[in-house]
Order: sequence, then C-alpha cells, then structure tokens
Amino acid sequence: MAEPTKLAPPKPAEDELTGSEAPLLDHLIELRKRLIRSIIVIFGLLIACFFIAEPIYNVLVEPYRRAVAPQPVEMIFTAPQEYFFTQLSLAFFGALFLGFPYLAVEIYGFVAPGLYKKERRAFLPYLVATPVFFVLGAMMVYFAVLPMAMAFFHSMETEEITMLVKVSEYLGLSMTLILAFGVCFQLPVVLTLLASIDLVKADTLKKGRKYAIVAILAVAAFITPPDPISQIGLALPMYLLYEVSILSVRWVQKRREAALAAEAAATE
Repeated sequence: MAEPTKLAPPKPAEDELTGSEAPLLDHLIELRKRLIRSIIVIFGLLIACFFIAEPIYNVLVEPYRRAVAPQPVEMIFTAPQEYFFTQLSLAFFGALFLGFPYLAVEIYGFVAPGLYKKERRAFLPYLVATPVFFVLGAMMVYFAVLPMAMAFFHSMETEEITMLVKVSEYLGLSMTLILAFGVCFQLPVVLTLLASIDLVKADTLKKGRKYAIVAILAVAAFITPPDPISQIGLALPMYLLYEVSILSVRWVQKRREAALAAEAAATE
C-alpha cells in the first residue's frame, strides 16, 4: 500500500517575508539620504568658512581682548603647521555653528513622518526653541564666562611669570565652551519634549532636584576647564534652566489634562 504523499508546508508569500522589513529598509534609506545631505551641507560650509577663518578668529578673540584691555592680545604657535590646523578647526566650528539649524530641520524631517498631524504641530515649537537656546548658551560664554575666565587666568601672572597663550589652546577652549553651553542649554527643550509625551512629570523633577544638582556640577566639572569661574558659569545657568524646565513641564501637564478633560466631556 502506497504511503500517503506528505504535503510540504506552504511557503509564506513574498509580501509576508518583506512586509515587516520594508518599513525598516525605507527608514534606513531615508536616514542615509538625510545624513548625506547633512554631510554635504557641513562640508560646503566648512570650505566657505575656511576662507573667512580670520574674521571668525577675530570674533572668538574679542572676549579675550575685553578681559585684558587695554593691554594688547598676544598669542603664539609653536609648530609650523599649528596655525593651519587651527584655521581648519575654526572652519569646522563655523560650519557646525551655522549648520546647526539645518541639522535640526533634517532631524525633524526624519522624525515627522512617524508623528500624527497634531503631534507635528506640537513638535514645531521645540524645533524653533532648539537653535534659540543654543544661541543663548553661546552668548553666555561669549559675553560673560570666557572674559571672566581669561581675566582670572591673567590675574595669576607675576613680575617673573608671564602667561603666553597658544592660539590653538585658546581657540580650542573657546570653541569647546561655546558648543558645550549651547548643548547644555537644550535642557528645557528636552525635558519639556519628554513631558509632552508623558515620560517626565513636574513632581518627579522636583523630587530629583538634589540629584540634578550633583549631576549638573559633575557635567560642569567635566566640560569646563579646572577653574571655578567656568564651572560656576555653567553650573548656575544649568540649574536655573532646570527650575525653568519644572515650570514648563507643569504647564505642559496642565494643558494635557485640560485637553483630556475636554475630550472626555465631548464624548459624554
């Protein structure tokens, strides 16, 4: 007696195999396109800023001039190629600073398709606030922290000991502080955005205030030079921004609760 023929299990359709993978592949392709565009923009700005490296240098040296006025600013470089690479650093800094709004738009363009129309409208204020707070952080360094820090360093000179500042080290310090303050000043934006998706609450931030102070001091000590002026200059604004974030998160919570109450009343 012949054995019954065993039927092979049905093969999944091609759409079933690729259906779950296709969205991920589309996201990766979209991410690659946006990364390529961002790199092209930053590289183009890098080339343009290289030809205006001297004006960027003059802008960054201005806080130093205010700190030691009326004395002239004198800086040195100790290697033949040092100033050339310093110009490249200035160009890269200028490209990042000028290209930051474009990078924020690209990030929004990548995230926006996954949001509802209502969520997109809610996200736009954060997109506007991001470069605003970045510029506020940079201005804090430029007009307050850096002049005070350089004045503090120069106050340690004696008749026998004179501070000779390397151009690469001063510019590295100023550019690092500007970028660090600009990023740290995003604290209210990040916390308010987290509150808008119900991941952070005002009561949680208030209870964690003492831990936040320790974290802020640790970040300030890690980012800034080992002098009290720079560390306090970063830690104090960050703590004030943390308190502002608590108020902003509470406001977002009240708006969400009011919206939920209105929806509940409309369905009854």
